[in-house]
Amino acid sequence: MSFLRTAALLGLLTGILLAIGFFFFFIFGMTIALIFALILNFFSYWYSDKIVLSIYGAKPLSNEKLNSIVEKLAEEANIPKPRLYIIPKNTPNAFATGRSPKNSAIAVTQGLLENLNYDEIEGVLSHEIAHIKNKDTLVSTIAATVAGAISYLAQIAWWSMFSRDRENGNILLFPLIIFAPFAAMLIQLAISRGREFQADYTGAFISKKPLALASALEKISDFVNRNPMRGSSATSHLWIVNPFKGDSFVKLFMTHPPVSERVKRLKELAKEIR
Repeated sequence: MSFLRTAALLGLLTGILLAIGFFFFFIFGMTIALIFALILNFFSYWYSDKIVLSIYGAKPLSNEKLNSIVEKLAEEANIPKPRLYIIPKNTPNAFATGRSPKNSAIAVTQGLLENLNYDEIEGVLSHEIAHIKNKDTLVSTIAATVAGAISYLAQIAWWSMFSRDRENGNILLFPLIIFAPFAAMLIQLAISRGREFQADYTGAFISKKPLALASALEKISDFVNRNPMRGSSATSHLWIVNPFKGDSFVKLFMTHPPVSERVKRLKELAKEIR
């Protein structure tokens, strides 16, 4: 069901993109919009891991204990062992990246190692392993690039209103310019929230420690609320907890589900696993 919901949302995103292209230049415009989206997806798919790791100054982590945990979890998930990186940030957090399980990496912050116990760290790593197993990096990359393409085309539409005379077209352009990017953003956020719930669920079964993951989420969320991380908000969906905004924001505009909801589900899941 989660896969079908994600596929439907991605299809809706692509549909909005193609509709914008068709509105401006008919079949030619729709074709250009599709090619544009494919090119964006190609570069994001191949280079997003290198880009995001470099943004946060991630370095390979040589920690025998953590590498052993990652190896065990990867074996349980039946995927190749991801590369492990350390980010010099005091805020506890982590994310997974990479275009496929064979080319995956997990980055953890220094704060995660210093503020969580090993069971909690294992819970976090199992969540990131789940993202890799579920190919969420690919899904989020497609969603982000298509949504970005929609916003880009909407900007072109905005400038076209002032650069040429379109008496009747201007009336139709206004709602398109305003609502198309907004709709794309909401769909992208819905995809992101859905994949986080699924990663919690899958990760809990991989580690068999849903309560440890729940405890880690509470600790990370509390730390983030007191000490938000500085960085690119465009990468907020990658982290296990959004490090830039707290859960006080309206659900509709959040890249992650509320931590309280995630913890509640994990505690219920713990009863099933027992």
